Amino acid sequence: MLITFRQRILLVLIALGVVPTAIVIAGWALTLQAANPGSAGRAAVEQVAASGRLLLETVDTTRLGPDARRALAAHAAELNEALSRSQAAHAYSRYYTGGLTVALLTFGALLLYASVRLGGHLSRQLSRPIDELVGWTGHILRHEPIPDANPRRGAPEFAALRTALREMAVGLEQGRAQEIEAARLRAFQEMARRVAHEMKNPLTPIRFAVAQLQRSAEPSQREALEVLAAESTRLEQLAREFTDLGRLPEGPAALVDLGELLTQLARTVLPPAIETDLAVDPATPCIRGHYDPLRRAFSNILHNAAEASGGGGRLRVAVGPEGEHGVRVQVADHGPGIPPDDRERVFEPYFTTKPSGTGLGLALVRQTVEAHGGRVAVEETPGGGATLVVRLPCD
Repeated sequence: MLITFRQRILLVLIALGVVPTAIVIAGWALTLQAANPGSAGRAAVEQVAASGRLLLETVDTTRLGPDARRALAAHAAELNEALSRSQAAHAYSRYYTGGLTVALLTFGALLLYASVRLGGHLSRQLSRPIDELVGWTGHILRHEPIPDANPRRGAPEFAALRTALREMAVGLEQGRAQEIEAARLRAFQEMARRVAHEMKNPLTPIRFAVAQLQRSAEPSQREALEVLAAESTRLEQLAREFTDLGRLPEGPAALVDLGELLTQLARTVLPPAIETDLAVDPATPCIRGHYDPLRRAFSNILHNAAEASGGGGRLRVAVGPEGEHGVRVQVADHGPGIPPDDRERVFEPYFTTKPSGTGLGLALVRQTVEAHGGRVAVEETPGGGATLVVRLPCD
């Protein structure tokens, strides 16, 4: 049966606590045994006492003088005193050694208990966050969100690891979403190129045929020919949008002054009934990009804003720096606005809320902006309406 990671850590930590404890206690016991001279000292005193008693028994005290008998008696008394002290010291040494041994064993048991408790605590502090992070990797592998529950306690380094893992999960999810969106866009572009190619081939002869018929048509036929001419023009415009959707900016990039570009488009693209409040910050830097695709993109933005305003009203256009290395362009209208649920979908190809729209205008805008390393988003205009915000890097 395999033991778990936590059990392995616990066994290692307990071993690290028990082995040094056992060595220290054994060393102390051997030291006490070697340093205890009680038994050897008591044996030596007893030998001296035995030899003294033998001496007293063999000496004839009747032949000794008074001084000799007093000296011999004093010697016997001292010998008996020394023997009693030796016996008392030996008894004390036994009790002392036994008490110290009990104290050492108690201390060792407490140290062992503390090592087990500390090992268990440290194993939990290490194993629980690791188990949690392993579970998180499973969620990431299955493309599932990481749980928002309170994380298990652990060392501060695990908190940093959790934060890094969450950021990595968010980055992977964003990368997957971007890759899916890029694949969808590539599919749309390929389809757009093919549709544009198939549409352009018959459109040119149709336009020529309609023009010839209009020159010799009867009055009753002119209305039908005008419809044919208008619809062929619309199909030609749709084919151009399909072509633009399938074509990325080509050629070398050059410096583009967005303030000058928006000023020119505001004069030439917008209908006369639209009032334009244009504000260009003189500190706005130029960007490096492709002029024609940018002109088409901002032209589509202004067209959409004018149509949202019903062909009249006021547009607010602001161009200024974005941080230290970027440009921000805002185009705000006071039309009906865009619902929050549709603010991302408006940039998808073929999504439109207008009866006569193709759904390609804002898709072309996003393609061009992202090809220049920028971002585009829709925000709400204060007072009602929609604001389209484009952010482009300077370098």
